[in-house]
Amino acid sequence: MRRWLAAVAVGATVALALAGCGAPAGVDRDLIDDWPAPVAAQQFVPAANVCHHSSQQVGFLTGYNPMECGESHRVETMHVGTLTGPGAARSTPPPPGSPGMRAAQAACDKEVSKAVGADWRSGRLGLTVVLPSTPAWAGGARWYRCDVTELASIDDTSVDLRTGSLRGALTGAAPLAYRCFNPKLVKDEIDEMAPVSCTSRHHAEFVGIWQAPDISYAEFNRTTKRTHRACQTVTAKYAKVPDNSQLDFRAGTIYYQPYEQEWKNGNRGVQCFLWISDRALTRSMKNAGTKGLPVT
Repeated sequence: MRRWLAAVAVGATVALALAGCGAPAGVDRDLIDDWPAPVAAQQFVPAANVCHHSSQQVGFLTGYNPMECGESHRVETMHVGTLTGPGAARSTPPPPGSPGMRAAQAACDKEVSKAVGADWRSGRLGLTVVLPSTPAWAGGARWYRCDVTELASIDDTSVDLRTGSLRGALTGAAPLAYRCFNPKLVKDEIDEMAPVSCTSRHHAEFVGIWQAPDISYAEFNRTTKRTHRACQTVTAKYAKVPDNSQLDFRAGTIYYQPYEQEWKNGNRGVQCFLWISDRALTRSMKNAGTKGLPVT
């Protein structure tokens, strides 16, 4: 009975409307204009200043489990940026060596170096650029993550668990900063750089980063004399000695270059070391001058 009465009531209302009767006060007869607009879909963007138990090469949402950096972790996200320009216009995430990946690498180099207090390559740090997965990219994600890790040594890039943020990690008397070493040679090749105190006997010291030109990796490997000469210039500035032909008689050089994949992505930072093979040093050569680094 109630259903029937409701149907009659609706029919009567329609009849009244057709007859031209006015709508009740506050009713404008438009049934949809007062509905709220649907909320726009929000694309996931990872957070900066968080840490992770394990590293990611691709930023899959299923593997995203951030934690406080005071907890035991292996990776710290120091910066999250947004790709623009040609790199963002692609239908798939930028591949290694592409303009988009190089742009993200350059931005991460800058932001991470600012956060740790020096060029991140001047200490036991690793940097990985993480991009969205292919499905996320297709859905509009254009973010990139700058993930930083603490490396075991300059020769061993394994990553151990740590606690605490890496911000400011290369400032002051930071234990992660490269300083003095004793190179171990095998058949005239550097097999290992063993870190030691600069006040103990040593034969090598980190002097800085040389930004190599934008050339192919193969060409870089063919021009070792240019790299040696560039590291001599870095040494001269570090030790405050003349940058001239006498440098060959003051110190040799050792250098570490980026891996080929890093090179393709735009990392041109070459780590330069001065090397004294015929005598041991017991102090840092920073600002040592010609007396500290004499012609021999």
